[in-house]
Amino acid sequence: MTDQKILPNTRDLKKATLILDKDFAIARVDDRLFGSFIEQLGRAVYEGIYDPKNPRSDENGFRLDVIDLVKKLRVPIVRYPGGNFLSGFNWEDSVGPREKRPSKLDLAWFTTETNAFGMHEFCDWAKKVDTKVMYAVNMGTRGLDEARNAVEYANHPGGSYWSDLRRKNGADKPFDIKLWCIGNEMDGPWQIGQKTAYEYGRSANEAAKVMKWVDSSIEVVACGSSAYDMSTFGAWELEMLEHCYDNVDYVSLHRYYQNLTDDTPNFLAKSVDMDAFIKTVVSLCDAVGGKKHSKKKLNLSFDEWNVWYHSIEQDKQVKAQNSWGQALHLLEDVYNFEDALLVGSMLITLLRNSDRVKIACLAQLINAIAPIMTSKNSCWAQTIYWPFMHASLYGRGTALRPVVKSPVYSSKDFDDVPFLDATAIMDDDGGLTFFAVNRSSESDLELSADLRGFGKLKFDEHILMHHEDVKAVNTEAAPDTIIPTRINSCDPIDGLLNVKVPALSWNVMRFSKDKG
Repeated sequence: MTDQKILPNTRDLKKATLILDKDFAIARVDDRLFGSFIEQLGRAVYEGIYDPKNPRSDENGFRLDVIDLVKKLRVPIVRYPGGNFLSGFNWEDSVGPREKRPSKLDLAWFTTETNAFGMHEFCDWAKKVDTKVMYAVNMGTRGLDEARNAVEYANHPGGSYWSDLRRKNGADKPFDIKLWCIGNEMDGPWQIGQKTAYEYGRSANEAAKVMKWVDSSIEVVACGSSAYDMSTFGAWELEMLEHCYDNVDYVSLHRYYQNLTDDTPNFLAKSVDMDAFIKTVVSLCDAVGGKKHSKKKLNLSFDEWNVWYHSIEQDKQVKAQNSWGQALHLLEDVYNFEDALLVGSMLITLLRNSDRVKIACLAQLINAIAPIMTSKNSCWAQTIYWPFMHASLYGRGTALRPVVKSPVYSSKDFDDVPFLDATAIMDDDGGLTFFAVNRSSESDLELSADLRGFGKLKFDEHILMHHEDVKAVNTEAAPDTIIPTRINSCDPIDGLLNVKVPALSWNVMRFSKDKG
């Protein structure tokens, strides 16, 4: 991170106000809100986290430079192994001696899976990067028997067939995986073993029941509809939850955004859609709970979210030229600066909904629609790495809902979109962190913030990401084209803060309690 004393000049200046108080609490943020996702696809695993022939790897084949970048994110949980891959995957193929593991066709991505990297390797890697495992079980071609066996293999201490097999395979102590996904996107026609809401709801209920009989300490995530714009959306949640509401702990949401028409104002407003999606799923969950007269509040796992569209055409060519290949360059989006701005707004949206969204996974983590990219000789952070890192580092504590007044705009799909997208976090010591995006391409925002309810605060730092070219990217040759800078600011005076938020920028403003 570099220091910058003067804010960039823009053509216009508009005013915005923000009022915040300790009593404006939303919820305590669950650390798992800053999770991520690794699918057995493309170069996410092979040549991503696992590359045994690379001199940059350790004795286990794990890329050390990747481990370093991942650890800086402080990711608390990583979902694995899929994704669409999951619905044709037999977890048993991925354990035991490597030379005995079968190579199989992956019908999700039309590649060949060698199973050289599996459950043991992933759990070992998770320890290396100081994260926990969120493991998913196949409900496409398989079902509750394989699911309960996976829990027994991973979590039971010993004395049973599956737990003793784990010990025989080198893991004497249980992996102690506490969070499990029951399938993936099961209403999607692209899914291996697509299900109706009735079929999936009944299967998920029975799977959750027996998985918890094996280990009562686990939590499970049921599949919500694959997307907000699916024809099955809504009806799927209502019928599916009729059958499994009592035995599951979370409902999943997945959402990716695109800018295929090169419309930056409309693209940057798409976090508004994300917010509506979350609130709709909350309403659906509560409707089922109300119908059942249940005291239980079902929360959400937004376990796939990101920008995804840059690689779509390239992927078609890669698949056409590499029939059943391995470690193909799939889903390798190169993210630009406007992508980072939307990711920042999506993080703000998750924090604003942290009363019901308890788990979220940026999809994915390495090489495939990822904040981290690798080549044979290096790895580097994409633009979206930085807002994700800032949210993970400074977004833990109590989420607060500021009262924001901002100029607004309308775009192709959205009306009355505020230029200023902002939220705040109060840490356990009484300090404050603001996250803010200015969506305007033309106007800086002169922000006046009323923070008198917090007593005397001391300015710590203002982290800024800004670039004149919204299409600018980080590459292997130029990995620092877009990186955060620190800019000057000042302490609030009598609880009132005045600060400039540059046009098209991501901002993190941090204040600590002044004990003097």
